[in-house]
Amino acid sequence: MLDNEYYSQEIHGPYEIFEAGDFELEEGGKIRGLKLAYRAIGNLNSRKDNAILMTTWFSGTSKILEQVYVGEGRALDPNKYFIVIVNQIGSGLSSSPHNTPPPFDGPNFPRVRIADDVRAQHKLITEKFGIERLELVVGGSMGAQQTWEWAVRYPEMVKRAAPIAGTAKNTPHDFLFGEVLCDAIRSDPAWNGGWYREPHAVREGLRRHARTWLLLGLSTEFFKRELYRTLGFCSLEDFVVGFVEGYFYPMDPNNLLCQAWKWQRGDVSRITGGDLKQALGRIKAKMFVMPIDEDMFFPVRDCAAEQEMVAQSELRVIKSLWGHFALFGVEDEYREQVDRNLKELLATRVP
Repeated sequence: MLDNEYYSQEIHGPYEIFEAGDFELEEGGKIRGLKLAYRAIGNLNSRKDNAILMTTWFSGTSKILEQVYVGEGRALDPNKYFIVIVNQIGSGLSSSPHNTPPPFDGPNFPRVRIADDVRAQHKLITEKFGIERLELVVGGSMGAQQTWEWAVRYPEMVKRAAPIAGTAKNTPHDFLFGEVLCDAIRSDPAWNGGWYREPHAVREGLRRHARTWLLLGLSTEFFKRELYRTLGFCSLEDFVVGFVEGYFYPMDPNNLLCQAWKWQRGDVSRITGGDLKQALGRIKAKMFVMPIDEDMFFPVRDCAAEQEMVAQSELRVIKSLWGHFALFGVEDEYREQVDRNLKELLATRVP
């Protein structure tokens, strides 16, 4: 059900570009003429109080999120809400290593943090649309990291928040796994320090990267039950090549490394000098923290520990043998659980 073409606007569009201007980054660098690619679905009402922001995950785009999470009768119903899906910096659609003019292209693209994404999104939401409060901020995985950052950084603006399968502060385990994913790409003989001839030249690195995702992206029970057959794949190797490798192969390696770097260093407590409890104590939003029970990237216990630090929050565990890959929405049961929780959250009255 998901499209894998990486650069095609027909596949990933329609989307619009917000020109954010020269944008200073937390690491001290600058993106000259920052462009944010976003998809706006539905209509903003006259009171501007029906806006929802959705944030993207590692390698994901607004088109995938629109396919999986938005629709009539769904929690994110464009007949009721104005839904803005913003592609994160480095995604390949917003400003990224592959589409930035020299000399700041490729491996010279500056270091970006989750907080930079959120500050840029805030600029889009307030300057482009004049929105002062968001009914909901929601995102999965790296999108959950951005959701946490939004709730901490702009507590007066976020009425409700739903981080799905992601933490407010990345764990040492996740950092190390991210490093293995990066090393898989850089191990390709064609890597050349990031100055490869074309993305497809790094095919072996992308292949290793894709297969490494399988180790934690899916549950052990998924493989035991051969659940890949529900998608029409006839064998494990057929699934690995057709789904996982097929998903990552069209992507630009430098774009993936840009996203991985900020994923590894996601940490809302930077705003409070490293005090995570103090940072999460800033949150005023009604929050549903939604880990996936078989997720080995962001285990329930890690998400629950953070949820307990948030005053107006609840832990809502999503069940899926697809583990972290449940985010792709291939199961009706997963989509139904997410919708049920988001509908309840949106129905909750907040000041």
